[in-house]
Amino acid sequence: MTDNATMTISELANAIIKLASEKNVMLVLAESCTGGMIAAALTNIAGSSAVLDRGLVTYSNQAKQDLLGVRDDILAGYGAVSAETAIAMTNGALLKTPAARLAASVTGIAGPSGGSYDKPVGLVHFSCQWRGKPAVHEHQTFTGDRDTVRKKALHKTLIMIYSELK
Repeated sequence: MTDNATMTISELANAIIKLASEKNVMLVLAESCTGGMIAAALTNIAGSSAVLDRGLVTYSNQAKQDLLGVRDDILAGYGAVSAETAIAMTNGALLKTPAARLAASVTGIAGPSGGSYDKPVGLVHFSCQWRGKPAVHEHQTFTGDRDTVRKKALHKTLIMIYSELK
């Protein structure tokens, strides 16, 4: 198979569903800036219902708190777009989804506004976490317009999930 960074969204989604099915891994997603794009990419694939338990769109801070249990002190101290929040999102997704073994989260600033010197437009934090193990975190600053940033964040999240399943 090709290098996973060059795989298309459809190829990654297919590979994730295949690997998760083979390994009997149930997934849970916690999305902010992608607004459900990851869940949509996976559910475009036949057989996804066997491996995707749920996808939570937690766009607001309140949703992150209510649905994922992200603590107020994390959001106040680090902000919604941070390693700490991304990791809290995967941890919360696993806590709220007993059937899931692997969680992925994404939170970022898609733009065109909302950025700052420390957190520019295009900054996205990602986390994947296996139940019972520490979370893996990455971040990237993407260039492009809102749509481009969101598509790049979708692609990067799928790469992370695929890499964890491999």
